[in-house]
Amino acid sequence: MRIAFFGTPDFAVPSLDALIEGPDELVAVVSQPDRPRGRGLRPEPTPVARRAREAGLVALQPEKLHAAEVLAHLRFLEPDLIVTAAFGRILRPSLLAIPKHGCLNVHASLLPRQRGAAPIPRAILDGDAWTGVTIFRLDEGMDTGPILMQRTERILPDDTTGSLTQRLARLGAEALREMCARIRSGDVRFVPQDESQVTYAPMLRKDDGLCDLARPADQIDRFVRALSPWPGATVRLRGEPLRLVRVAPLDLVACPEPPGTIVAFDPAPIVATLPGRIRLVRVQAAGKKEMDADAWARGARIALGECLT
Repeated sequence: MRIAFFGTPDFAVPSLDALIEGPDELVAVVSQPDRPRGRGLRPEPTPVARRAREAGLVALQPEKLHAAEVLAHLRFLEPDLIVTAAFGRILRPSLLAIPKHGCLNVHASLLPRQRGAAPIPRAILDGDAWTGVTIFRLDEGMDTGPILMQRTERILPDDTTGSLTQRLARLGAEALREMCARIRSGDVRFVPQDESQVTYAPMLRKDDGLCDLARPADQIDRFVRALSPWPGATVRLRGEPLRLVRVAPLDLVACPEPPGTIVAFDPAPIVATLPGRIRLVRVQAAGKKEMDADAWARGARIALGECLT
């Protein structure tokens, strides 16, 4: 079977590796163009493009995915199947029609739950106990196509988006290997999604990281974990941003102090929420490395009654 793979971030790399190591012929790897990154804003390849080149493969990175010359090149390659994983662009019907087995996507949720660009952080934010990966056939909608297979994964109490992404990336690669084997054997059955169970996971923006402490302590804990590593949960103290790297919810008992007030030390700061309290475990002050919250509090001479906003 001839396969073209479309992917961009780290999540997609294990799926690419599964195809590189598998028995099928990988005829193309397509990724997003190099973008400026880091303090120097130097163009850097995507993780998928970098991995493809390490494996001796050519990575196609077109600015216009549906340009006539790009579509012509893909038709010339005659892929039997296109596999996408966190590619980051919508595939139009002109591209979806190229492979005879269609286009299948490795999606990081149990569809129809968490359709959209940010399923992993949204699952943590929503307090989901389980998530997983879904392999489904792409159509013209947003994650609306019929499902070929799903694999489940428990969301752990201390999971961040970063830790959960790593596990789901590996799980997606395992499911992809099985999917390819099924297609080779003809054991393929698609099941329509249940539209009554749909939820959405829109893309996160940088300003989504502003943390409102006037919320229950358990919600704030999920918020901090969901926005780690990006864009990070931030508050302000003494007019400067402070990133909350990790917090621990203590209770949901109403506090008399306003939300954000530092009400105790044990030895790390304890902060009032609405309702409840959280302990700051790891923080990162502006221009500093992240550190244990008790060490930060001692160094910054944080006092009782100061307020995070």
